[in-house]
This record gives sequence, structure tokens and C-alpha cells, in this order.
Amino acid sequence: MNKSAGYTKGVWYATAAYIFWGGFPIYWKLLSGIPALQLMCHRIVWSCVLLLGLITAQHDWNRFLGAVRSRRVMVIYTVAAVAIALNWFVFVWAVNEGFIVQVALGYFINPLVSVCLGVVVFHERLRRLEWAAIGLASAGVLYLTLFYGSFPWIALTLACSFGTYGFMKKLAPLGAVLGLTLETSILFLPAVVFLIYAYVIGDVGFLHENALRNFLMVAAGPITTAPLLLFAAAARRIPLSMMGMLQYINPMMQFLIGVLVYHEPFNATQFVGFGMVWAALLLFAVQGYVSRRWFPVEEAP
Repeated sequence: MNKSAGYTKGVWYATAAYIFWGGFPIYWKLLSGIPALQLMCHRIVWSCVLLLGLITAQHDWNRFLGAVRSRRVMVIYTVAAVAIALNWFVFVWAVNEGFIVQVALGYFINPLVSVCLGVVVFHERLRRLEWAAIGLASAGVLYLTLFYGSFPWIALTLACSFGTYGFMKKLAPLGAVLGLTLETSILFLPAVVFLIYAYVIGDVGFLHENALRNFLMVAAGPITTAPLLLFAAAARRIPLSMMGMLQYINPMMQFLIGVLVYHEPFNATQFVGFGMVWAALLLFAVQGYVSRRWFPVEEAP
């Protein structure tokens, strides 16, 4: 594959994934009232069923079973699975409890985590103006943290869990479909057991809701899988620092949904902090355009 073409595809894959995630609060709001742990388990179960069907259609069972027998592969994907499960749980809980703006803050912080990992672990290089952008964004995040009124544990948990997930996907040896299948398979049995338990005790949730909400719980599989496959494909084509900067699409959409659609409070103090982060993103984008340095450092095999 031509490097420039592979890079361009990676950018488009990442952009599509982040737009998908940016609109997620609206989807999960439709399922408000159902415990977040149940919704997380539905995401795992129906995603796994869909993905197992995909690898069956692609005749990839031999490669999948070979991956399962590798200790290194299992360690990488177990860490990724735990990180994404934590992220899913906190995200759904926060959305349905009315903390979409803090969710957006988490995903504004997350690119800083990705950029730092890219620089420290993968030795991705940033120019001085880009370092200035990172410093400005960090100052904005610190400002928001100090003046938010309470410790933003939701934001920090989301940022660190998804940053860890992105880091593990950069190390991951499998393709997007096989990798995500392995992650959901690792979580599948505990998720099924919990959902059966919730049904037996008569808790709210699947088959205790109306037809639309039951359908939405099942549809959580493809809704969850599509952007993760796009994200995994992008992570193997473009630098982690670029992934981190594109990530800002996601929280910007979530922020607008929280404030404009669900009317969550947003005061002048928050505006200053968010404004610093937005200015940093603009600065980074200008540097990238002027230097024309957004080209891939590695290519998917």
C-alpha cells in the first residue's frame, strides 16, 4: 500500500470513529434507567456475537485460535479488554447521570495522554509549536480541574482508560476484526453470566423493557463495533500523536450535545478552560498544515 494513501485512509478512519463516538450520548440517553453495568454487558455480548460471525464469514478461525494460544497476544488484549470495559461502564453511567460535559472533558484530556504515550514510548517527535500547543492544552485542563468544583474523576477515568486502550492497540499484532473479537471474547462469559443473573432476579433490562429499548440493547453490538474497528484500523496507519489530536472531534460533539441538547450547565470558568484547549487544537492544526509533516511513520502490514 502506498504510504500516503495508507495515511489518508488512517485519517479518515479515525475521523469517522470519533464522529461516531461524539454522537453516542444521544443513543445511551434513550436507554436511561437501565443500570450502566447491564448496558456495558450488552455491548460486550452483542459485539462479540457479531464479530464471531464476521470471522466465520472470513474463514479466520485458524488465525483467531492461533492468537489465543500466544501468551503475549493474550496479555496485550486482556489489558485492552479491561481498559475498554472500564471506559464503556463509566461513559454510559456518566451520560445517564447527567455528566455529559465532564465526559467531554475526559475526551479533551485523552489526546494529551495519547500524545505523551506517543512521545515517550514510540519516540514520536513534535516540533516546538506543537509542544506549545500541548502546553496550552495542558494548562486548560489544569484550569478546568482546579476550578471545576470537584475532583473530575469521571473525566480522568475516561481519559486514562481510553489512552491505555489506544496504547495497547498500537502494540497489538492482530487486525481490527480479529483483535476486537479477542477482546470481547475475553469479556464475554462474565458479561453473559451477569445478564442471566439480572434477568433471573427480575432487574430492569433486557426483555423487561418495551420492544424499542430491547432492540437498542441488541443494537449496542454493531453500534459499539463499528467505531472500534475504524479506530483499530486507524491506529495501525497513523502516528499516535495524530490520533490524539483528531480525538478532539469526539469531545467537541459531546460537549455541544450536553450543553445544547440536554442543557447541562456551562459557566464562564468552564468556558475559559475549554477555550484554552480549543486554542491549542487550532495551534496544532496550523503547525501541521504549515510544516506538512502529517505523514505516516509506519504502515499496517
